[in-house]
Amino acid sequence: MRILCAFALMFFSLMTQASDTQLNAALEALQAPQTVLIDVRTQPEFAAGSIAGATRIGHEQIARQIGQLSPDKDTPIVLYCRSGARSGIAQTTLQAMGYRNVINAGGYEALAKALESQP
Repeated sequence: MRILCAFALMFFSLMTQASDTQLNAALEALQAPQTVLIDVRTQPEFAAGSIAGATRIGHEQIARQIGQLSPDKDTPIVLYCRSGARSGIAQTTLQAMGYRNVINAGGYEALAKALESQP
């Protein structure tokens, strides 16, 4: 039982480190004016609050609409959703399409909080 608990703690610790790394990469990318910020949540979620400058494209529409927003596949793209799951799906889709600089920032609340705490 102790081994199982230790493994679970290690797993969740690694997950937190990975998400912190992604969030930090997103914050760095958002400093560049050419970075495209995409909210892949639903319209009601977006209407309830979003990051300034974000464009909403549902994760299920990303393959069809990304070319209009960012035809250059080297443009930095930062994605977010509620928890990071849908933005992860969108990230995989864009990478499969040849986009080379796609960052999953994770969840809206964590990204908004991190942006607010920046100088």
